[in-house]
Parts: sequence; C-alpha cells; structure tokens
Amino acid sequence: MISVGVDIEDISRFKNKTLENDLNFLKRVFTLKELEYCFKNTNPAPHLAARYCAKEAVVKALSNFYNKTIGYSNIEILKNENGSVCVNMLIDELKEYNFSLSISHEKDKAVAFVVVEC
Repeated sequence: MISVGVDIEDISRFKNKTLENDLNFLKRVFTLKELEYCFKNTNPAPHLAARYCAKEAVVKALSNFYNKTIGYSNIEILKNENGSVCVNMLIDELKEYNFSLSISHEKDKAVAFVVVEC
C-alpha cells in the first residue's frame, strides 16, 4: 500500500523560537538531533519549519492505514551522508515502512512531500 502526504507552513511560526525560551514546545515537536541540526544554523526558523512540515506530511500519509496517534517527537527528520533528508521513525512497528521525503524552504514558506509504502 502506498500513501502520500504534503504540508506547507509559514516560516514565521518559528522565527523567534529559542532553546532558552521555548524548550518545552521544541522538545514536544522535535528530537534532540533535529534541534541540534536546526540551531547550529544562523537562522534556525526555516529548518524548524521544514522539519515540522515533514512530520505533518508523514502523519497525513500514515493516517490512510495507521489508526494510532503519532506524536511529532516520534518522527525524526535527519540528513543522510549525501545531504538528502530521511524519515527515522521512533515507533518500532513503523520502522519497516519505506519513506521518500522531499523538503524545501524559501523566503517565508516551507514545504514537505512524503510518499510512504507499507
């Protein structure tokens, strides 16, 4: 079975997020590896927004055949050695699914598109 998900977000939603002031929110949505990657950039907002989009796209795609609630912190968006992004599911029963993910950000928008095969 194959399913797709897509999401688009305003980068401004993440513009003023800091580890000092927003850690509780950030830890509910992002993993420590994701936060480390995003905040090593001068402007973390586009990277946070793109990963948020990716998580939402994954949830949308999985909703077609997975009936349990998935927390965003159980979906990890990482970069491969070649620089492409990948989905790392932290829920054991979803680790066998195959994900193809594309994310992008430009000016004030971030977007993600995912195809999942189970």
